[in-house]
Amino acid sequence: MKATRLLVTASVLAVGALSLSACVNNSTSSETSSAAAPASSAAASAAASTAASAAPSGDAAAVTAASLVPADIASTGKLVIGIDATYPPNEYKDADGNPIGWEVDLMNAVAEKLGLSTEYVQAKFDNILPGITGGKYQLGLSSFFDTKEREQQVDMVNYYTAGIQWASAAGKDVDPNNACGLTLAVQNGTTEALDDAPAKSKACTDAGKEEISILGYDTQDEATAAVTLGRADALSADSPVTQYAVAQSKGKLQIAGDVYDIFLYGMPVPQGSAMGTALQAALIELQADGTYSEILSKWGVEGGAITDITINGAQS
Repeated sequence: MKATRLLVTASVLAVGALSLSACVNNSTSSETSSAAAPASSAAASAAASTAASAAPSGDAAAVTAASLVPADIASTGKLVIGIDATYPPNEYKDADGNPIGWEVDLMNAVAEKLGLSTEYVQAKFDNILPGITGGKYQLGLSSFFDTKEREQQVDMVNYYTAGIQWASAAGKDVDPNNACGLTLAVQNGTTEALDDAPAKSKACTDAGKEEISILGYDTQDEATAAVTLGRADALSADSPVTQYAVAQSKGKLQIAGDVYDIFLYGMPVPQGSAMGTALQAALIELQADGTYSEILSKWGVEGGAITDITINGAQS
Protein backbone atom coordinates (compact mmCIF):
# COMPACT_ATOMS: atom_id res chain seq x y z
CA MET A 1 0.00 0.00 0.00
CA LYS A 2 1.32 3.41 -0.92
CA ALA A 3 2.23 5.39 2.18
CA THR A 4 -0.09 8.30 2.97
CA ARG A 5 1.80 11.19 4.49
CA LEU A 6 -0.40 13.60 6.46
CA LEU A 7 1.41 16.62 7.87
CA VAL A 8 -0.25 19.18 10.13
CA THR A 9 1.90 22.25 9.59
CA ALA A 10 2.64 25.12 11.90
CA SER A 11 0.37 27.34 9.84
CA VAL A 12 -2.56 25.09 10.77
CA LEU A 13 -1.61 24.46 14.39
CA ALA A 14 -1.34 27.33 16.85
CA VAL A 15 0.86 26.14 19.64
CA GLY A 16 0.59 27.42 23.21
CA ALA A 17 -2.36 28.90 25.13
CA LEU A 18 -3.90 25.48 25.57
CA SER A 19 -5.67 25.10 28.91
CA LEU A 20 -5.59 21.50 30.04
CA SER A 21 -7.37 20.34 33.15
CA ALA A 22 -6.83 16.59 32.85
CA CYS A 23 -3.79 14.96 34.40
CA VAL A 24 -2.19 11.77 33.17
CA ASN A 25 -3.28 8.66 35.02
CA ASN A 26 -1.01 5.72 34.30
CA SER A 27 -3.56 3.12 35.29
CA THR A 28 -2.72 -0.37 34.09
CA SER A 29 -4.79 -3.47 33.47
CA SER A 30 -3.89 -6.91 32.15
CA GLU A 31 -4.82 -8.41 28.81
CA THR A 32 -7.07 -11.44 28.98
CA SER A 33 -7.75 -12.20 25.33
CA SER A 34 -6.73 -11.28 21.81
CA ALA A 35 -9.09 -9.49 19.45
CA ALA A 36 -10.80 -10.04 16.14
CA ALA A 37 -9.50 -9.88 12.59
CA PRO A 38 -8.41 -6.55 11.02
CA ALA A 39 -11.06 -4.06 10.04
CA SER A 40 -11.46 -2.92 6.45
CA SER A 41 -9.24 -0.09 5.17
CA ALA A 42 -10.30 3.58 5.26
CA ALA A 43 -8.30 6.59 4.13
CA ALA A 44 -6.49 8.47 6.89
CA SER A 45 -6.88 11.62 4.83
CA ALA A 46 -10.67 11.37 5.12
CA ALA A 47 -10.37 11.44 8.90
CA ALA A 48 -8.12 14.47 8.70
CA SER A 49 -10.60 16.27 6.51
CA THR A 50 -13.49 15.43 8.84
CA ALA A 51 -11.58 16.57 11.93
CA ALA A 52 -10.51 19.81 10.26
CA SER A 53 -14.04 20.63 9.12
CA ALA A 54 -15.31 20.11 12.67
CA ALA A 55 -12.93 22.73 14.04
CA PRO A 56 -14.20 26.29 14.55
CA SER A 57 -13.27 28.94 12.00
CA GLY A 58 -12.08 32.53 12.32
CA ASP A 59 -9.07 34.33 13.76
CA ALA A 60 -9.64 32.99 17.30
CA ALA A 61 -10.21 29.45 16.07
CA ALA A 62 -6.68 28.10 15.81
CA VAL A 63 -6.80 24.32 15.48
CA THR A 64 -5.33 22.59 18.53
CA ALA A 65 -4.61 18.92 19.03
CA ALA A 66 -7.33 18.68 21.67
CA SER A 67 -9.93 19.98 19.22
CA LEU A 68 -9.19 17.06 16.86
CA VAL A 69 -9.96 14.28 19.36
CA PRO A 70 -12.95 12.22 18.18
CA ALA A 71 -16.07 12.98 20.23
CA ASP A 72 -16.52 9.39 21.40
CA ILE A 73 -13.01 9.37 22.90
CA ALA A 74 -13.20 12.90 24.28
CA SER A 75 -16.41 11.99 26.13
CA THR A 76 -14.61 9.22 28.07
CA GLY A 77 -11.70 11.49 29.01
CA LYS A 78 -9.11 8.78 28.47
CA LEU A 79 -7.07 6.84 25.94
CA VAL A 80 -7.03 3.04 26.16
CA ILE A 81 -3.55 1.98 25.01
CA GLY A 82 -2.31 -1.53 24.31
CA ILE A 83 1.30 -1.84 25.48
CA ASP A 84 3.92 -4.56 25.81
CA ALA A 85 5.95 -3.08 28.68
CA THR A 86 8.92 -5.44 28.32
CA TYR A 87 11.12 -3.38 26.00
CA PRO A 88 13.43 -1.10 28.03
CA PRO A 89 14.22 1.75 27.78
CA ASN A 90 11.27 2.32 25.44
CA GLU A 91 8.55 0.81 27.61
CA TYR A 92 8.89 -1.42 30.67
CA LYS A 93 7.60 -1.68 34.25
CA ASP A 94 8.80 -0.10 37.46
CA ALA A 95 8.99 -1.95 40.76
CA ASP A 96 5.26 -1.44 41.29
CA GLY A 97 4.33 -2.78 37.85
CA ASN A 98 3.53 0.61 36.31
CA PRO A 99 4.61 1.29 32.70
CA ILE A 100 7.63 3.60 32.39
CA GLY A 101 10.13 4.47 29.67
CA TRP A 102 10.71 7.24 27.17
CA GLU A 103 7.79 6.19 24.97
CA VAL A 104 5.50 6.19 28.01
CA ASP A 105 6.72 9.67 28.96
CA LEU A 106 6.06 10.82 25.40
CA MET A 107 2.60 9.25 25.31
CA ASN A 108 1.69 10.83 28.64
CA ALA A 109 2.73 14.23 27.26
CA VAL A 110 0.66 13.60 24.12
CA ALA A 111 -2.36 12.71 26.25
CA GLU A 112 -1.95 15.90 28.25
CA LYS A 113 -1.98 17.93 25.04
CA LEU A 114 -5.20 16.14 24.09
CA GLY A 115 -6.81 16.78 27.48
CA LEU A 116 -7.01 13.06 28.20
CA SER A 117 -5.71 10.58 30.77
CA THR A 118 -4.09 7.28 29.82
CA GLU A 119 -5.07 3.71 30.60
CA TYR A 120 -2.30 1.27 29.69
CA VAL A 121 -3.39 -2.31 29.08
CA GLN A 122 -0.57 -4.84 29.21
CA ALA A 123 -0.61 -7.17 26.19
CA LYS A 124 1.65 -9.49 24.25
CA PHE A 125 3.29 -7.57 21.43
CA ASP A 126 1.72 -9.61 18.63
CA ASN A 127 -1.78 -9.18 20.14
CA ILE A 128 -1.75 -5.39 20.07
CA LEU A 129 -2.54 -4.77 16.40
CA PRO A 130 -5.45 -7.26 16.40
CA GLY A 131 -6.63 -5.56 19.58
CA ILE A 132 -6.71 -2.21 17.78
CA THR A 133 -8.51 -3.49 14.69
CA GLY A 134 -10.95 -5.35 16.93
CA GLY A 135 -11.78 -2.27 18.99
CA LYS A 136 -10.15 -3.36 22.25
CA TYR A 137 -7.57 -0.54 22.24
CA GLN A 138 -7.75 2.96 20.76
CA LEU A 139 -4.05 2.87 19.93
CA GLY A 140 -0.86 0.95 20.59
CA LEU A 141 2.49 1.93 22.07
CA SER A 142 5.24 -0.65 21.75
CA SER A 143 8.05 0.50 19.46
CA PHE A 144 6.23 -0.57 16.30
CA PHE A 145 8.28 -0.28 13.13
CA ASP A 146 6.09 1.37 10.51
CA THR A 147 5.98 -1.04 7.56
CA LYS A 148 3.73 -1.15 4.51
CA GLU A 149 2.48 -4.53 5.69
CA ARG A 150 1.34 -3.05 9.00
CA GLU A 151 -0.21 -0.10 7.18
CA GLN A 152 -2.59 -2.59 5.56
CA GLN A 153 -4.10 -3.13 9.02
CA VAL A 154 -3.74 0.21 10.83
CA ASP A 155 -2.62 3.82 10.37
CA MET A 156 0.77 4.60 11.89
CA VAL A 157 1.57 7.99 13.44
CA ASN A 158 5.34 8.39 13.08
CA TYR A 159 7.43 9.90 15.88
CA TYR A 160 10.96 8.38 15.94
CA THR A 161 13.49 6.34 13.97
CA ALA A 162 15.40 3.24 15.03
CA GLY A 163 17.20 0.37 13.36
CA ILE A 164 18.05 -3.24 14.07
CA GLN A 165 21.10 -4.13 16.15
CA TRP A 166 22.50 -7.35 17.57
CA ALA A 167 24.26 -8.10 20.85
CA SER A 168 26.21 -11.16 21.92
CA ALA A 169 27.68 -12.56 25.10
CA ALA A 170 30.73 -10.63 26.25
CA GLY A 171 33.90 -11.99 24.65
CA LYS A 172 31.97 -13.79 21.88
CA ASP A 173 32.33 -12.02 18.56
CA VAL A 174 29.28 -12.35 16.32
CA ASP A 175 28.85 -10.85 12.85
CA PRO A 176 25.16 -10.37 11.92
CA ASN A 177 26.16 -10.70 8.27
CA ASN A 178 27.93 -14.02 8.87
CA ALA A 179 25.84 -15.76 11.53
CA CYS A 180 25.11 -19.05 9.76
CA GLY A 181 24.88 -21.92 12.24
CA LEU A 182 24.37 -19.65 15.24
CA THR A 183 21.35 -19.37 17.55
CA LEU A 184 19.57 -16.01 17.63
CA ALA A 185 17.07 -14.85 20.27
CA VAL A 186 14.25 -12.49 19.22
CA GLN A 187 10.90 -11.28 20.55
CA ASN A 188 7.89 -12.83 18.85
CA GLY A 189 5.91 -10.61 16.51
CA THR A 190 8.71 -8.10 15.89
CA THR A 191 10.26 -7.22 12.54
CA GLU A 192 13.40 -8.93 13.77
CA ALA A 193 11.47 -12.18 14.30
CA LEU A 194 9.13 -12.06 11.32
CA ASP A 195 11.34 -10.62 8.60
CA ASP A 196 14.98 -9.91 9.34
CA ALA A 197 16.15 -13.10 11.07
CA PRO A 198 14.33 -15.45 8.64
CA ALA A 199 15.82 -13.54 5.68
CA LYS A 200 19.32 -13.87 7.08
CA SER A 201 18.77 -17.58 7.75
CA LYS A 202 17.49 -18.13 4.21
CA ALA A 203 20.57 -16.40 2.81
CA CYS A 204 22.64 -18.96 4.72
CA THR A 205 20.76 -22.00 3.39
CA ASP A 206 20.67 -20.55 -0.14
CA ALA A 207 24.46 -20.42 0.06
CA GLY A 208 24.60 -24.05 1.19
CA LYS A 209 25.42 -23.12 4.78
CA GLU A 210 23.76 -24.06 8.05
CA GLU A 211 20.62 -22.10 8.94
CA ILE A 212 20.36 -19.61 11.79
CA SER A 213 18.41 -21.21 14.63
CA ILE A 214 15.81 -18.60 15.66
CA LEU A 215 14.48 -18.72 19.22
CA GLY A 216 11.30 -16.67 19.68
CA TYR A 217 10.23 -15.35 23.09
CA ASP A 218 7.11 -13.53 24.25
CA THR A 219 9.12 -10.71 25.84
CA GLN A 220 12.40 -8.98 25.08
CA ASP A 221 13.54 -9.65 28.64
CA GLU A 222 13.36 -13.38 27.92
CA ALA A 223 15.23 -12.99 24.63
CA THR A 224 17.98 -11.04 26.38
CA ALA A 225 18.21 -13.62 29.16
CA ALA A 226 18.63 -16.36 26.57
CA VAL A 227 21.96 -14.82 25.61
CA THR A 228 23.22 -14.09 29.13
CA LEU A 229 22.30 -17.66 30.17
CA GLY A 230 24.04 -19.21 27.17
CA ARG A 231 20.95 -20.51 25.37
CA ALA A 232 21.55 -18.25 22.36
CA ASP A 233 24.64 -16.82 20.69
CA ALA A 234 23.11 -13.41 20.08
CA LEU A 235 19.95 -11.33 20.32
CA SER A 236 18.41 -8.99 17.75
CA ALA A 237 16.22 -6.02 18.73
CA ASP A 238 15.61 -2.35 17.98
CA SER A 239 18.83 -0.37 18.34
CA PRO A 240 17.91 1.62 21.49
CA VAL A 241 16.72 -1.57 23.16
CA THR A 242 19.86 -3.51 22.30
CA GLN A 243 22.11 -0.67 23.45
CA TYR A 244 20.20 -0.37 26.72
CA ALA A 245 20.40 -4.14 27.31
CA VAL A 246 24.17 -4.05 26.89
CA ALA A 247 24.51 -1.04 29.19
CA GLN A 248 22.42 -2.75 31.89
CA SER A 249 24.03 -6.21 31.58
CA LYS A 250 26.91 -5.55 34.00
CA GLY A 251 29.44 -6.63 31.40
CA LYS A 252 27.62 -9.81 30.31
CA LEU A 253 26.72 -8.52 26.84
CA GLN A 254 28.47 -6.65 24.06
CA ILE A 255 27.30 -4.91 20.87
CA ALA A 256 27.59 -7.14 17.80
CA GLY A 257 27.73 -5.13 14.59
CA ASP A 258 26.37 -1.78 13.50
CA VAL A 259 22.78 -0.55 13.35
CA TYR A 260 21.08 -1.40 10.04
CA ASP A 261 17.67 -1.17 8.33
CA ILE A 262 16.39 2.11 9.79
CA PHE A 263 12.61 2.33 10.26
CA LEU A 264 10.16 4.93 11.49
CA TYR A 265 8.39 4.13 14.74
CA GLY A 266 4.62 4.46 14.57
CA MET A 267 1.74 4.65 17.03
CA PRO A 268 -0.89 2.36 15.48
CA VAL A 269 -4.53 3.53 15.39
CA PRO A 270 -7.57 2.19 13.50
CA GLN A 271 -7.46 2.93 9.79
CA GLY A 272 -9.16 6.19 8.92
CA SER A 273 -9.58 7.23 12.54
CA ALA A 274 -9.39 10.96 13.29
CA MET A 275 -7.40 9.91 16.37
CA GLY A 276 -4.34 9.60 14.14
CA THR A 277 -4.59 13.25 13.13
CA ALA A 278 -5.06 14.28 16.78
CA LEU A 279 -1.95 12.33 17.84
CA GLN A 280 0.02 13.86 14.99
CA ALA A 281 -1.05 17.35 16.00
CA ALA A 282 -0.16 16.73 19.66
CA LEU A 283 3.32 15.50 18.72
CA ILE A 284 3.88 18.61 16.59
CA GLU A 285 2.85 20.77 19.55
CA LEU A 286 5.33 18.87 21.74
CA GLN A 287 8.08 19.51 19.20
CA ALA A 288 7.24 23.20 19.11
CA ASP A 289 7.31 23.71 22.89
CA GLY A 290 10.48 21.64 23.38
CA THR A 291 8.90 18.77 25.32
CA TYR A 292 9.63 16.21 22.59
CA SER A 293 13.38 16.92 22.65
CA GLU A 294 13.45 17.10 26.45
CA ILE A 295 11.94 13.62 26.83
CA LEU A 296 14.28 11.99 24.31
CA SER A 297 17.34 13.71 25.84
CA LYS A 298 16.31 12.66 29.35
CA TRP A 299 16.46 9.02 28.26
CA GLY A 300 19.52 9.37 26.04
CA VAL A 301 17.69 8.38 22.86
CA GLU A 302 17.70 11.73 21.08
CA GLY A 303 19.63 10.24 18.15
CA GLY A 304 16.37 8.89 16.74
CA ALA A 305 14.47 12.19 16.84
CA ILE A 306 12.63 13.22 13.67
CA THR A 307 11.62 16.61 12.31
CA ASP A 308 8.44 15.80 10.40
CA ILE A 309 5.61 14.02 12.23
CA THR A 310 3.89 12.01 9.50
CA ILE A 311 1.22 9.33 9.16
CA ASN A 312 1.96 6.12 7.25
CA GLY A 313 5.50 7.06 6.26
CA ALA A 314 6.75 3.51 5.67
CA GLN A 315 9.19 3.08 2.79
CA SER A 316 9.06 -0.72 2.72
